[in-house]
Amino acid sequence: MKKKALIICLLLTLISSAVIVTANASNIFDLLKKNNKTVTISQEEYDRLSRYRKMDTILQYVEEWYIDAPDTDKMIENATRGLLYALEDPYTFYYNAEEWKQMQEDDEGEYGGIGIQMLGNATDYTVTITRVFKDTPAERAGVKKGDLLVRVEDLEVDFYSMQNAVNIMRGIVDEVVEIEVKRGEEYVTFQIPRATIHVNRVESTMLDDHVGLIVLYEFAGESEKEFMAALDTLENQGAKALIVDLRDNGGGWVESARQIGDLFLDDGILFYTQDRAGYREESKMKPGKDDIPLVFMVNENSASSSEILSGGLHDRGRCTLVGTQSYGKGIVQAVLPLDDGDNADGFQMTIEEYFLPSGAKVHKEGLTPDIVSEMPEELKNAYFELGDLSDPQLKDAWTAAKDLIKE
Repeated sequence: MKKKALIICLLLTLISSAVIVTANASNIFDLLKKNNKTVTISQEEYDRLSRYRKMDTILQYVEEWYIDAPDTDKMIENATRGLLYALEDPYTFYYNAEEWKQMQEDDEGEYGGIGIQMLGNATDYTVTITRVFKDTPAERAGVKKGDLLVRVEDLEVDFYSMQNAVNIMRGIVDEVVEIEVKRGEEYVTFQIPRATIHVNRVESTMLDDHVGLIVLYEFAGESEKEFMAALDTLENQGAKALIVDLRDNGGGWVESARQIGDLFLDDGILFYTQDRAGYREESKMKPGKDDIPLVFMVNENSASSSEILSGGLHDRGRCTLVGTQSYGKGIVQAVLPLDDGDNADGFQMTIEEYFLPSGAKVHKEGLTPDIVSEMPEELKNAYFELGDLSDPQLKDAWTAAKDLIKE
């Protein structure tokens, strides 16, 4: 991974220097010749950088002749976005300095925003609000889980513009953001002031004297440590079976999923990845495990690291799956920095596909539960308190967990 990051960073550095190193390749670069600037590079480097000569030619024409003084930094940023956009992979995109900072704030769990979590659908390009954080401006305004986000300020929101929507919703506390959602056939507009959002990634409780519940909302920050602490607490309270709720968990850091999986497996692998060259890397488990019976809950919004964790454990016969068919995102992205300091930026791109220990494919297929439990239509957007067994899917998982204890 480090090697790939180094190569990519080097490439982008060379591209940004194309004006200098191709100075003698065309009479377009007369300015550099007048200053007697030359750089010696290898033929291989020259041939590679020559591929970008047209882009630089256009840029120089714009700088010299465009009717208004151009914002060349913005042009180069959008050209960078276009470079990755041409891959037609919605999971591969560029972060400018502000977006990179916001991404890191997300991982830290505190930021200025309105308090919603979203998941984009790569099939129909819709963006669904999968979680409205408690005691946040979004909750107070009346935004609901299940709403489709269609507009933020003047931006029409879809799968590809979702990150831009996030950038607009984040920012200075107390400033108002206008969003529009589609709820059924109705469109609803909200004026929502930003506030400081504190993200809780793990919640837990005992459902009865013997069954514990951990709700894991996302794999970010130190979610694996929070999960471990919750597990210890529940077992100390007498838990003999554990339900892990991954419904609406869109994923996050693979390493967090791997560490949680390692709690419940003694050896073997949780999953393996494979790149385009066919190189396979296995995620091996270390000796020592917790034998507590497991039930994992998934739904159509459980994706990526959620499927890695629950799918890997299920494939190893270590847990029962309850819920509905999961999302089916079985590809892994690398998140790579391009610069350091205050103006640090970066990008992410898809580099591998992951498979379950048996070789089963997850991407575009998802996981099939052992116990199919559909949420009734009238309850799909309902909010249930933690551990509320009027949630029919949770009740089915609780019944399955009790059966595991009897066994």
